[in-house]
Amino acid sequence: MEYYKRALELREETVANRRWFHANAEVGLHMPKAQAYVMERLTEYGLAPRACGEGVAATLGKGGRVLLLRADMDALPMPEESGEPFACPTGTEAHACGHDFHPAMLLTAARMLKEHEDELAGTVRLMFQPAEETFEGAGNMIEHGILEGVDAALAFHVSPGRMPVGLFMYNSGGTMMYSVDGFRITVRGRGSHGAYPQNAIDPINIAVHIYLGLEALIAREVDPGKACVLTIGNFSAGSAANIIPDTALLQGTIRTNDKAGRELLVRRMKEVAVRTAEVYGGSAEVEMISEVPPLICDAGLTDEMVGYMTEQDIPGLTPVPGISASASEDFASVAELVPTAYMYLSAGFPDERGDAPAHNPKVRFNEDVCPIGAASLAHCAVRWLENHS
Repeated sequence: MEYYKRALELREETVANRRWFHANAEVGLHMPKAQAYVMERLTEYGLAPRACGEGVAATLGKGGRVLLLRADMDALPMPEESGEPFACPTGTEAHACGHDFHPAMLLTAARMLKEHEDELAGTVRLMFQPAEETFEGAGNMIEHGILEGVDAALAFHVSPGRMPVGLFMYNSGGTMMYSVDGFRITVRGRGSHGAYPQNAIDPINIAVHIYLGLEALIAREVDPGKACVLTIGNFSAGSAANIIPDTALLQGTIRTNDKAGRELLVRRMKEVAVRTAEVYGGSAEVEMISEVPPLICDAGLTDEMVGYMTEQDIPGLTPVPGISASASEDFASVAELVPTAYMYLSAGFPDERGDAPAHNPKVRFNEDVCPIGAASLAHCAVRWLENHS
């Protein structure tokens, strides 16, 4: 079966689905419109979808080995300035990371696989996932059994920028994407009138020293040969210039490409916060708001999938190995449990339309990637099942 040829025939349908997700962007774990839309489309294609946690799962095939195909479908809580006629109208949600493409491509792959279901040498499980941006969705669906019986998993992520459509980027020898450990530090002191600081335990002073102590962790405690990032993105306290408040808040993120470095930084972040607060007479409470490991793909599976990608007769399809990014991806939670392959598909433009990066209000994505992604999902699934039946 020439899946790319069929995907070209279904291009307008894939684009229409992509634009529906784009215009009806939803954020977070609860995505009722997207969940209903996916289930409606899959039912039309002859599948029997079901809710899996806050996402959607469906299965096709005839038993045997099971390959999971995953598509995240959540947007970002931000305005859109793309200028596209199908832009999200709310002004508070935007598909600025390309997650509108992923479910659209997987829907088309599902349709094509269903058309040739009798030829499958095993089983394909579909995973339509919410809340990747908040690092909750994969865990939610894992808790509800999405990985039960799964032998391997594959996911694609579109990528904008000044580049041609047709590149597929991967890493089969190391960390593809960094871990992410988001944290919230609540510093508690004792408030007072600003004219009488001696009567207070100043949580702002404590928080400043915690901030400086956390900076020193990167400078002096982590292996300089590893990539480690610790960023405080929110520092807030008080409401008036002449009042020392009771509390201060620090929120940040730790990202690494190294498991040992991640364990060290998370542990030492907590110790620095708690003990620094004690030195100045206050207290600190650390809450972890995301805990996702580095995305480390299975080398053998990735090389195998790269081989299947290159079998396709797709003009300009070009492998780009050795890619690593300091962004994070909760598909890493799947990769910890089953052999996984993950690839970027270029969806950029060679002109000024490719200037804005992902997570930018002005970012634009090239819809020519739609048949490439749909065909590649279907082809890789069929070939993997043939070789592992």
